[in-house]
Amino acid sequence: MSSTAPTGRYRWVVCTLLFFATTINYIDRQITGILAPTLQQEFGWSETQYADITSYWTFAYALGFLFVGRFIDRVGVRLGFAAAVVVWSVAAAAHGLVYSVFGFALARFILGLGESGNFPAAIKATAEWFPKHERAFATGIFNAGSNVGAIITAIIVPWITLTWGWREAFFVTGLFGFVWLAFWWPMYRSVGEHPRVSAEELRYIRDGQEEVTPTTRVPWKTLLSHRQTWTFLIGKFMTDGVWWFYLFWLPKFLDARYGIKLGKLALPIIVIYLVADVGSVGGGWLSGFLMKRGWNVATARKVTLLIAALLIVPTAAAPVVDSMWVAVALVSLAAAAHQWWSANLFTLSSDMFPRHALGSVVGLGGFAGALGGFLFQRLTGRILEATGSNYLPVFLICGSAYITALLIIHLLAPRLEPVQLDVR
Repeated sequence: MSSTAPTGRYRWVVCTLLFFATTINYIDRQITGILAPTLQQEFGWSETQYADITSYWTFAYALGFLFVGRFIDRVGVRLGFAAAVVVWSVAAAAHGLVYSVFGFALARFILGLGESGNFPAAIKATAEWFPKHERAFATGIFNAGSNVGAIITAIIVPWITLTWGWREAFFVTGLFGFVWLAFWWPMYRSVGEHPRVSAEELRYIRDGQEEVTPTTRVPWKTLLSHRQTWTFLIGKFMTDGVWWFYLFWLPKFLDARYGIKLGKLALPIIVIYLVADVGSVGGGWLSGFLMKRGWNVATARKVTLLIAALLIVPTAAAPVVDSMWVAVALVSLAAAAHQWWSANLFTLSSDMFPRHALGSVVGLGGFAGALGGFLFQRLTGRILEATGSNYLPVFLICGSAYITALLIIHLLAPRLEPVQLDVR
């Protein structure tokens, strides 16, 4: 590890591009959650029908992860990320053209396929552009875009909807991805080919990184034969669905439990995701800080994950408190801790796998997380329908998922040993 800061910081420009892509990604996925009470009232959706609509996004997100990681490994981050943004932006705008449950489900499905490219591309770019000790911090920064996206959605979508209508909200937000593309395409190249990267910064970035040939390919069968792969998959499977519950169901929860309507939704949502941003950046920073203080990778990552898991437990009490703001505080803490968790869980993949397999590993992990989310979305709708919109059982699952996941992670990979993969 280099002991001095490098000349040149273009890697942080790349991180900024990844941050804004993630922000737009979350605007386009969250808008349905913000508008859920409005759409449910207009179309008469039941809890189960709403759950099914959101689950189609999650199912497509899962399917996309089966091939999008390999696609990005094959064509590269620049083209792969651009293609994903085009697909999801078109699908996001198309929500404004539909009139039925089937139409929303189809639009959500295509949106999920496109949005599945965000994190494999961003994680692969981070692994290429950052040395190991900076990756968790960089991941935390771009992952904070998810919270910023949620905040922006809570501010602009109610205003657009109340001013012009909910269809116009989908049209406007669907344009954001194309604005981002106008910056991404001219500004991004592979780190070794970029004219804005100094020789010193390039040496700093590549210090300790493995050399990879363009023909490197690792079959899924090989990846799935390693316990380290299952560590990442199980961590994603058990916790991603909780985050999507917050995204897609929190406005409905606040409406059902506390009577918070569209015009008053912005403030509690902003509070929750501002706090979540702190968790995203802070969690990514903490593990890197511990490593700089001499902690080994496994201990630094797992202690950071443990803190996050413990902070999430109190969210189980959110449905039973009388004060809306106490509930918001509990969910805010859980959302921050999830982002803290997520930044480090993503970084586990780059800790344990070489860069040439990273897109595929993150793709498999994304599939597992989305599959867990798909099942949790459908379970949530059926629990609420059966209990008369009692959210307590759902929040109990949310509060216990992370501790359970961390225990399994520790049993599968106690030392987070790097995987040695043959090049094909």
